[in-house]
Amino acid sequence: MIAVIDYKAGNLTSVVKALHYLGASEVTITQDPAVVTSAAKVVLPGVGHFQATQLLTDLGLTEAVRESIAKGAWFLGICVGLQWLFEGSTEAPNTAGLGHFAGKCERFPALFEGAELKSPHVGWNSLEAVRPDSLLLQGVTDGGFVYYTHSWKAPVLPDTASVTYYGGPFTGAVERENVMGVQFHPEKSSAVGLQVLKNFVEL
Repeated sequence: MIAVIDYKAGNLTSVVKALHYLGASEVTITQDPAVVTSAAKVVLPGVGHFQATQLLTDLGLTEAVRESIAKGAWFLGICVGLQWLFEGSTEAPNTAGLGHFAGKCERFPALFEGAELKSPHVGWNSLEAVRPDSLLLQGVTDGGFVYYTHSWKAPVLPDTASVTYYGGPFTGAVERENVMGVQFHPEKSSAVGLQVLKNFVEL
C-alpha cells in the first residue's frame, strides 16, 4: 500500500492519478499516523508555504514518518515534500523539517552573476549530473526536462541524486537508501516524471 499524506497543502489528485496510471493498485490518502507506519511506501506531495508542514508535527505524522523510514518503507517527498526532508527552510524559520538530510532550504538570490534572477523558478528545466546508482532516477538521462515551480531551493550535498541550475546549482533530486525527494513535480513532468514515479511504484 502507498500512503499519500494529506497535510492540506499538497497536489494530491494529480499525484494519486499518476500512481494509479502506473499500476499502483492500492493508494490511500491519509492523515492517520497508523496508516503511515503500516504502509510499504509513503508519498508526501507538497506545494505552497513551508510553514504548512507544521501540521505534520501537530498530527503526529512527523514521528510516524520517522518510524516508517526506520522500518524500511520507501519514502518520496515532492516539491515542499523534498524541502521538508531537510532541517528546515528560511521561508519559515520556526518550523522544523524532518532533518533526515543536513542543511536548510534557502530562497533563490535576487541577483545572479550581476543580473536579476526571477523568483519563483517556474517552468521546464533539466536534470544534470544524474547519479547512475540512483534507484529513483533509473532510465533518466542527463539533460532530461522536468517541471518546476518554487522559490526556495535545497542545497547540494553528497546525497544529491541530480542537480538543476537556476541561480547556481540546487538539488533537483535527493536519495539515501529508502528516502528520496524531488523538487520538481513528476506528475506534471511528462515522460521523465512518469519514469520517476514508475521507478518508485516498482521499488
